[in-house]
Amino acid sequence: MENDRYVSPLSQRYASRQMQEIFSPDRKFRTWRKLWIALAEAEQELGLDISDEQIEELKAHADDINYEDAERREKEVRHDVMSHVYAYGLQCPKAKGIIHLGATSCYVGDNTDIILMRDALMLIRTKLAGVLANLAKFALEYRDLPTLGFTHFQPAQPTTVGKRASLWMQEFLMDYHEVKHTAEGLKLLGSKGTTGTQASFLELFDGDLDKVDALDPIIAKKMGFEACYPVSGQTYSRKVDTLVLNALAGVAASAMKMATDIRLLQHLKEIEEPFEKSQIGSSAMAYKRNPMRSERICSLARYVMTDALNPAITSGTQWFERTLDDSANKRISVPEAFLAADGILDLCINVTDGLKVYPKVIEKRLMQELPFMATENIMMDAVKAGADRQVMHEKIRTLSMEAGRRIKEEGRENQLLDLIAADPEFHLDRETLERSMDPKKYTGCSAHQVERFVEKYIQPVLDENTGIGDIKAEINV
Repeated sequence: MENDRYVSPLSQRYASRQMQEIFSPDRKFRTWRKLWIALAEAEQELGLDISDEQIEELKAHADDINYEDAERREKEVRHDVMSHVYAYGLQCPKAKGIIHLGATSCYVGDNTDIILMRDALMLIRTKLAGVLANLAKFALEYRDLPTLGFTHFQPAQPTTVGKRASLWMQEFLMDYHEVKHTAEGLKLLGSKGTTGTQASFLELFDGDLDKVDALDPIIAKKMGFEACYPVSGQTYSRKVDTLVLNALAGVAASAMKMATDIRLLQHLKEIEEPFEKSQIGSSAMAYKRNPMRSERICSLARYVMTDALNPAITSGTQWFERTLDDSANKRISVPEAFLAADGILDLCINVTDGLKVYPKVIEKRLMQELPFMATENIMMDAVKAGADRQVMHEKIRTLSMEAGRRIKEEGRENQLLDLIAADPEFHLDRETLERSMDPKKYTGCSAHQVERFVEKYIQPVLDENTGIGDIKAEINV
């Protein structure tokens, strides 16, 4: 490791080896050579004078890239594609004259970008399925454990720990389908020429439009795609990058939502993210157990969501058939969005695989608030015992305010049940009131919703990603 120059934390700390390999120079330039081979094969099939021997020579050197020759040439000509055409030609003297025949730089550059983004999206999709698998297991385990619900982060009607996890799952499920749809919808640029008119290929095929029309589908099939975009300028529409990064921003938003909830729950001491035996929470406060993984999720999520603006602005500022001010921005914004999203999902897999639940703390907080939430049932019981509903409503309102005052001003426990039992107009003793304090009476269909959601919506995703439960994520400092 070189310590005298900047190294991106995305590669050193956050992104997985798999995602880094997808956007590595080696994958990029090997893909360029595969595209040149596909072009030569397609042109041969359509009648151009390209020999089997030339194609075999290209294939023989598809992977052993002579980087030094390419780098030396680029310093002279200041053009990365032509430098690699030159370097490939040095290795393939018989095929030298037909490499990149009729193509422009975007033939390899843009088609490779699409290929890499699709590969990266499929890795993101797999990791989303891993998060869903962990959350499904967690939600089912705690589907009927009552917990205090919150609206506005104020106590609200009870829910269950598993039901709350299903809210996280639903958002990740939306992301899964969006990422899958985006990946499956990607098309290659194909071989469109300098302004997208395919003029060079029309010339190569002596004006035969049928052969020009056949070229792109052949290339697409050879590269594992169903089709190419039907029209383009010199590049594929930069709108494509916008759609891709919007899908990643959606993943980031879902992860931030879950991680923020976990951070709040860890503050309440109800649920904690994994904390290793020798992990240090604070350099000064030895007792601390900071939710550093969830905090990192939120931090990286902000980056991905704001990074998604880059391709949107780039798309909107592409002049006519193309301008080059997309290039430098695109080289940074697209790979780094994927690297950051990958790091986020590794953290999500790690966190959801080891969430620690504290039922006693959850119960204590819920029971502190439950008398307020049981007042509707208590009022009905009082009416059944002969009380006036309107009178009971006003009394419960008044006694609830008094119980709340004692909690906040005097630091007492919730005494609402004692206040109600002491009022003879309710006709309810403490034992009767205690029967209203079963939290499961107030969680509604929570457990059923979790079971139905996992069975109907999550399990099909897990079924198409068999073995996904075995995914583990290695987290660096």
